[in-house]
Amino acid sequence: MITKKMLPIGLSLCLTLACVGGAQSQNENTQQRRLGFGPLPIVAFDADRGFQYGGLLNIFDYGTGGASFPNPRQHWYLEYSRFTRGTQQFFLTYDTRTLIPNVRMSLAATLWLDPAMDFYGFNGYQAFFDADNMSAFYRLDRRMMSFKADFVGSLPWNNWFWQASYYFSSLRYRPLDRDWFNEGRPENEQFHGTTLFEHYMNWGIVPQNQKEGGFTSGPRFGIMYDSRDFEAAPSRGIWAEANMTLAPGFLGTTHPYNRYMLIFRHYIPIQDNRLVFAYRLNYQGTIGNHLPFYIMPVFSTIGREWDRDGLGGYRTIRGIMRGRVQGLDMAFFNAELRWRFMNFQMARQNVQLALNGFVDGGMVTRNFDNRFRPSRETLEQWTPEDLEWNLQTFNKYVDPNRSRNALHSAVGGGFRIIINQNFIIAIDAARPFNRQDGNGGFYVNTGYLF
Repeated sequence: MITKKMLPIGLSLCLTLACVGGAQSQNENTQQRRLGFGPLPIVAFDADRGFQYGGLLNIFDYGTGGASFPNPRQHWYLEYSRFTRGTQQFFLTYDTRTLIPNVRMSLAATLWLDPAMDFYGFNGYQAFFDADNMSAFYRLDRRMMSFKADFVGSLPWNNWFWQASYYFSSLRYRPLDRDWFNEGRPENEQFHGTTLFEHYMNWGIVPQNQKEGGFTSGPRFGIMYDSRDFEAAPSRGIWAEANMTLAPGFLGTTHPYNRYMLIFRHYIPIQDNRLVFAYRLNYQGTIGNHLPFYIMPVFSTIGREWDRDGLGGYRTIRGIMRGRVQGLDMAFFNAELRWRFMNFQMARQNVQLALNGFVDGGMVTRNFDNRFRPSRETLEQWTPEDLEWNLQTFNKYVDPNRSRNALHSAVGGGFRIIINQNFIIAIDAARPFNRQDGNGGFYVNTGYLF
């Protein structure tokens, strides 16, 4: 089963090596600016969204004669892809170390069309997950567009950097489109009931003025320490950040909020650069007691990466369902042993093969208010029988009295194909310790998590 899924990866690897090798060898002969082109089809798999297909283009500028290799002076990335469960995504990023003297600039524009996004409720295990009901009950429709411009510059001390950013996003939420979901499905697989998201609106957990989402507009700023030897696949060093997001109303934010993030990543060589222990500790918190519900599943970053969904899924806690862990404050970790067991040349490119074993985990450390508090208008529309039924359903799926937040964790392993220490094809599989977090995940993607 896994072998069949890995076949497209081999094809993509060959295409990537051919494209990169051709572009680089031509520039080596002329001693002009060395560019690496990496177009390839996307054929991947994500446990939360299904099979992925599309295309991407990587362009690396290494300077005259490749002087900056393996860290590019400039990097362009373009992607369009779809998933079999309906998600479409568009990414355009540009990263440069040379356009502004002594400042690294990263731009990212993204568009996510997610007509069947996962929604499992708030506060981790306070939200009951019915493992026997994997239907559209846990789906909603989300459209997310974002743009950010990030700037990083050196401070007077070695390996210390300042960070500054402007961020804009539009998140639009709607209940699941039953006609779209049911089209082409047999009658016994169609969904005609009430989704969990609609229950949350009826129960007042999702405020009426937030149920359709909103805009975020504001600055981010922070400080960073970075002593990694290589950026894409480091074997030693520390990469730590502390940053803050301010989203005031006067800049266009629909529901103002302030948020902060602390990240610590450490890469410890055990046997040269062949065997490395790496771990990441992350804490994302809210300043005050207010955070729009639609911001909770967004994992914020400053730098060349774009904002991701979290916590749960490939980029945060592998093996845990996407968006399973949501709250005002959240923490997660990744601990990973990376072994590069083979190094060889192919099409004039340096290729490394690596295995990794890992444990990922996360938890809510401060809860979102999920009490039963329907609006007056909703209560007026309900009959006594409706009220009784809603109370029973609420008590089944929400337990606001469970104040202790347990750890959501999973264990797994993976395989990496590393090309020129920059482009990485990643295959991971993980399984959670608790069935409340799903049945595990299999992922085919790019890059190390951190």
